[in-house]
Amino acid sequence: MGRSINLEGKVALVTGASSGLGKRFAQVLSQAGAKVVLASRRVERLKELRAEIEAAGGAAHVVSLDVTDCQSIRSAVAHAETEAGMIDILVNNSGVSTTQKLSEVTPADFEYVFGTNTRGAFFVAQEVARRMTMRGNSGAKPRYRIINIASMAGLRVLPQVGLYAMSKAAVIHMTKAMASEWGRHGINVNAICPGYIDTELNHHHWTTESGQKLVALLPRRRVGHAEDLDGLLLLLAADESQFINGSIISADDGFGLI
Repeated sequence: MGRSINLEGKVALVTGASSGLGKRFAQVLSQAGAKVVLASRRVERLKELRAEIEAAGGAAHVVSLDVTDCQSIRSAVAHAETEAGMIDILVNNSGVSTTQKLSEVTPADFEYVFGTNTRGAFFVAQEVARRMTMRGNSGAKPRYRIINIASMAGLRVLPQVGLYAMSKAAVIHMTKAMASEWGRHGINVNAICPGYIDTELNHHHWTTESGQKLVALLPRRRVGHAEDLDGLLLLLAADESQFINGSIISADDGFGLI
């Protein structure tokens, strides 16, 4: 007999949902039955995604969120729970990057990358976890899920993106600390470390000479697609993942092995 992930009755907040992986994450969670809250600074694009989800029979809400602003985080999470109900699942996905040598990094570059990838991710998770903790967990099994989107670069430093790698390495350690502290409150915290994924932001790169050279170095000479993360995302969001906490899971097609 077949079995599928069912997220009906769950509310999922997805940050950075206006494009790329965040958009795909929101669509997949909705398809599994969750009510999704779409969050980012680009509200018009969120509204377009909401229309797509609703046209497919799902339920979605839009909130404006700037993860670099703690007041914006508090307001967005409060608005999300007013609109959709208490949050059961957080996909902490907002992220930015720069391409440069570490010797060229400016204070503004550092604040830009760490402000979103590390500081922003931390305070979004903290605000959501505070509300989860206040609700309590009356059952024996963990009820809540926080999924931090890190990167294989957080596990393996890559040329020209050292600053990004540093920020994602911090997210990995942050995930373990959160899992240790919040697990007793019924909150499971895990991280996904994607490898090279073809998105609208980097799609052009894979056709360039440097992009083709990079692809040639990959174990199976290919980059991934957003849908390659569907199964892992659903597992970590589902009740079936109740014994997975503090895990850092690579989804990089074996790149970490070379």
